[in-house]
Amino acid sequence: MNDAQLNYLVTEKEFLAVIFALEKFRAYLIGSHVIVYTDHSALKHLLSKKDAKPRLVRWILLVQEFDCEFRDKKGSENLVAAHLSRIIRSQEPES
Repeated sequence: MNDAQLNYLVTEKEFLAVIFALEKFRAYLIGSHVIVYTDHSALKHLLSKKDAKPRLVRWILLVQEFDCEFRDKKGSENLVAAHLSRIIRSQEPES
């Protein structure tokens, strides 16, 4: 994440991760039914929010290009995501 993205709210950071994955794997996901499992239930409500920030509106429009379904999964049940979010890096990646 860049300096501006580090200042996002937790919900926005979670949504940014989903957007990054959708853009990264766009070629494979177009035309397929995509199920996004998250422990952050607020993401589902962001998609129906009427008065959102312009950044969120852009992200919502991108998600609408896909056949996406958001499902809640408790953090304690989502072991892979819990493991990935707790990885400690020894150094910053080179740019």
